[in-house]
Amino acid sequence: MKRIESAYPSAIGRNPLGGHFAAGFAVVLLWCFASVAQASTGPDFSELFGDSDFLEIIERDEGLETRPTGYVHPDAEPDHVFRIDLDEGQVPIGQGVVYDGFLIDGKLPGPTLRVTEGDIVRMEITNSGDVMHGASIHAAYTQTSKHVGNILPGQTKSVTFRATTPGVFMYHCAPGGHAIPMHVMFGQYGMIVVEPRDKSYQLEADLGQEPDLKLYMLQHELYASGKEAVEGDVSYTAFNGALFRYVENPIRVRPGDYVRMYFLNVGPNLLSTFHIVGILWDYVYWQGHPEAQWPGGQTVTAGPSDSWVIEFRIPPEEGVYTMLDHGVGATSRGAIGLLDARADAETSSEILAEGPSYEPAERAERIGEARRVLAPFGIPDADTNPVPARADRPVRFGADVDEVVIEMKGNSFYPKVVEVAPGTKITWVNEDVFTYGFGETSGAHNAVAMRGPQSFATAMLGHAESDSVTLTEPGTYDYICAPHPYMEGRIIVRDPE
Repeated sequence: MKRIESAYPSAIGRNPLGGHFAAGFAVVLLWCFASVAQASTGPDFSELFGDSDFLEIIERDEGLETRPTGYVHPDAEPDHVFRIDLDEGQVPIGQGVVYDGFLIDGKLPGPTLRVTEGDIVRMEITNSGDVMHGASIHAAYTQTSKHVGNILPGQTKSVTFRATTPGVFMYHCAPGGHAIPMHVMFGQYGMIVVEPRDKSYQLEADLGQEPDLKLYMLQHELYASGKEAVEGDVSYTAFNGALFRYVENPIRVRPGDYVRMYFLNVGPNLLSTFHIVGILWDYVYWQGHPEAQWPGGQTVTAGPSDSWVIEFRIPPEEGVYTMLDHGVGATSRGAIGLLDARADAETSSEILAEGPSYEPAERAERIGEARRVLAPFGIPDADTNPVPARADRPVRFGADVDEVVIEMKGNSFYPKVVEVAPGTKITWVNEDVFTYGFGETSGAHNAVAMRGPQSFATAMLGHAESDSVTLTEPGTYDYICAPHPYMEGRIIVRDPE
């Protein structure tokens, strides 16, 4: 669907009377007939906008030089319907690591969605998990929160919008409030691309052909605890869902190939300076918009949710071209890949920005062989986590320590596991700041014993509030936060020495 022009043409014009009357009268008639014809063949606003209370605003926006907003009536007929599923679970991310967090369609990242400028898009979001989820779609220039926020387990909600602006966009989970950054930090995101309808990217026009390879590349970060996520202390970085994915399986290209990369840095914390060794860009487009064109260059700089379209050619020589974040800390944690140029290469026409797909048996095998489980909220079982991340290693306090402080931060306890002597005072301090709302949307927390020799339950704590218990009976105490039951902590009280 092309951009819709206003159905109400301007009635402002020069006075046709005076001078040559006949000519002026003819102009008036022609102008009138043209106006009537244009009005009569204009868009059916009711089809797109129903009986909106804001038709005057819609009329104004449809006539602007800039693009109109993405608002359409929820019942407008869509060109595309995307159904995605939000849940929680485990997924292999390579290098012997399994990620245990929030997923989309069982993947990290979620599926790559592609539409064309002007298309009407309906997103149907199902929550098949155990906690509240939701959705934010950055390609939608319209209200989304009231339609697809606060999706309870078992619910499906939808939002319909018109994709009026071309570019590379992020979509992600957004239940509301404090839970929005938490669910982004822990895996629920993906890429949606809006291709321009009437304007091609420049290298396509220069070469007179479409790209040999469309490469959708999403950079993202993974964390071992909520505290480390809030503080940006990254455990791993990845391209498209796996550590060193395109080192182990290089992307095949041929000398001379025209590559268009759709690059998105999801973050959620780190700045990316994306670079390919041996390549200078022909053209780059900020946010992927074809009119935001820049020439040449060695890197693109992208903060969290920033994006680019990058166009380049593979030089006329065989060899390997290394893709990396030139912020080399991220590179060393997994954000690196290879373009392998061979004249006889069997190549793909596209590579999508989503996590790898596994058959159930392969998935189970990879999870079973893992050396580490990265579980930001919970405590991985020791049998499946033989080499735990720093956040999952027990912290031992001697008998000379009278009080141990456990932070509640990023919807996790830190330290997750403490070992103390009998009679040690345990104090929880809530360091989450956004404590408005209730349940999943709030950063208010408590600590409630689920098993152990003694029962306990702290008060519900807002930001910078604390509460304490003293445990005298030796044994293992497992506890959770009642509003966020996936938050797990453990206290081991030693036998008296």
